[in-house]
Amino acid sequence: VVSESMFGVLGNGFIGLVNCIDCAKNKLSTIGFILTGLAISRIFLIWIIITDGFIQIFSPNIYASSNLIEYISYFWVIGNQSSMWFATSLSIFYFLKIANFSNYIFLWLKSRTNMVLPFMIVFLLISSLLNFAYIAKILNDYKMKNDTVWDLNMYKSEYFIKQILLNLGVIFFFTLSLITCVLLIISLWRHNRQMQSNVTGLRDSNTEAHVKAMKVLISFIILFILYFIGMAIEISYFTVRENKLLLMFGMTTTAIYPWGHSFILILGNSKLKQASLRVLQQL
Repeated sequence: VVSESMFGVLGNGFIGLVNCIDCAKNKLSTIGFILTGLAISRIFLIWIIITDGFIQIFSPNIYASSNLIEYISYFWVIGNQSSMWFATSLSIFYFLKIANFSNYIFLWLKSRTNMVLPFMIVFLLISSLLNFAYIAKILNDYKMKNDTVWDLNMYKSEYFIKQILLNLGVIFFFTLSLITCVLLIISLWRHNRQMQSNVTGLRDSNTEAHVKAMKVLISFIILFILYFIGMAIEISYFTVRENKLLLMFGMTTTAIYPWGHSFILILGNSKLKQASLRVLQQL
């Protein structure tokens, strides 16, 4: 887990640094803003996962004797929601820039790509505020029962339902990413059919752009599924707290997503890839 976290901080830190240098030289583009925000939010998320996991393994009593779980819960909402929001915005940005449909709604959205980001920000704020309110309600319920937050005196089904409600915003953003990926596959399939009908036999720049975006989006979906599985394993640990190996396995699976996707983004973005090659040559 420590190794994954180090790679995650290095990979995401490199993405943020390259885009910040590019911003100092030129005006920050939309894609640069999304990648920088994604890198920062994932570094934040990695530190939360590591801090929470190590406290649970080595000093679980700290939760019962302080308000630490409240702070970690709120920070986790910020890191988790913002990371997923930036990743979804990146998927939508790729989709609107690369896909090719004659649908009126798609053409309307494509002509207003810069308006999509503010619209997504509204969804992020609403989702985060609802999560903050729901976490505050859960914590207050425990305090009203004169019980420690760390002790879970509830049915397992009730506990898992609460976890699903807490992750509704993330599920919504992931669904949007999944829809954009499917639509991009349809766009690529239609484009290939048109190319075959023209009997060119060569892959044009549009096809290459489709394939690159597909690799990034599909890898993101696979890694996020692993992240979700890891989170589910960590949540299951609360019902069988004597099995710390379950928690460590969940942390390992969860940490694959924030560091793995950063290196895929570096390889899939020409600017980041060239910058990484220059760094490797210097090293």
